[in-house]
Amino acid sequence: MTLHPVESRRDLRDFLALTDRVYAGEPRFIPPLHAQVRAWHRQGVRLFLLRRRGRVVARTTLHTDAALDAKLGRATQLFGLTEFAEEAAEELFDGILAAGRGAGKEAVFGPVSLLPNQAGGVITAGFDERGFIDSAWNHPYYPVAYEACGFARRFESDTWICPVPEEPVFAFDDGRIAAEGLRVHRGDRRRVAEQLPILREMLNASFAQLGYYTEISAEQLAAQTDGLAYLLDESLLLYLTKEERPIAFVLCLPDISRFIAKIRGNLHLLNQLRLLATRSRYRSEAVLIIKGTVPGEQGHGYMRLLSRELHEGLRRGGYRALRSTYVERTNPGSAAQYTAMGGRPLHGYTFYEKGLTA
Repeated sequence: MTLHPVESRRDLRDFLALTDRVYAGEPRFIPPLHAQVRAWHRQGVRLFLLRRRGRVVARTTLHTDAALDAKLGRATQLFGLTEFAEEAAEELFDGILAAGRGAGKEAVFGPVSLLPNQAGGVITAGFDERGFIDSAWNHPYYPVAYEACGFARRFESDTWICPVPEEPVFAFDDGRIAAEGLRVHRGDRRRVAEQLPILREMLNASFAQLGYYTEISAEQLAAQTDGLAYLLDESLLLYLTKEERPIAFVLCLPDISRFIAKIRGNLHLLNQLRLLATRSRYRSEAVLIIKGTVPGEQGHGYMRLLSRELHEGLRRGGYRALRSTYVERTNPGSAAQYTAMGGRPLHGYTFYEKGLTA
């Protein structure tokens, strides 16, 4: 078997449909949105299928990113949206490795869709817990298959789940608010387009030191947050200014994962209308997508102020739990806030890398 590029409409349908078989009857898996995959395909991201006797048994993307190469320090073949039947793992990985060698790369890295600061990864523990938007869920045989083929874990992390505390757990001296010129701003559905550039500037500054993070362009952020105003609970998007300068932010979204699983990732117009009509059903849990404080302002307790305000918004909104996308185990400061809320790690999480020889 060899990897074949997705070229026809049928190929693309087969690519999207594979997860319906690999995860048949499995509600814990949350598929990527079909519209996003189709958009990547139109933009030139190369999608591949592995067929056995005409039947698709695996899929992946093969792509590159110069900024991530610079961050990782070597020319890297990236792969993503990678799903496979257990018996197809070796052939799939052989195809990915061969593609990397053929392109003169020094290593392969993934799964990333399309970058590690966007989505991707493999869960290595917590298989009994369902997945959620912007995070991964996979069968237990996935990490076994990667490691049997010589892939090494990179950027090991955890996702988290925290009960929404009934009483405030984060204290902040309110006297500092006036003294330091602090102001908490909330999301505004009508002004999302104006607020996104402010968030992007803080996001890139806050995460620049992380080993996997590459700067997000305005175009990438627009694509990642397409439809944000439609889903936004304004009390769950917060940012802090100090003397009118943005210094910290937090973004959460209502957890619509169960709806996405139910429609198998196909959020076409009719399903969008269904979600709009029933979105109040998906306000029991929220997902923390991203948070950060700009360098120079870290360690001064500003995230505690935003967390206090966020938790008040969660309580008022009737949310019972907060899930967090992956946090590296080398970043104990972020995890400490979840522990303070009474949270616990949900899934073990990792990316995989393998060096190549000619």
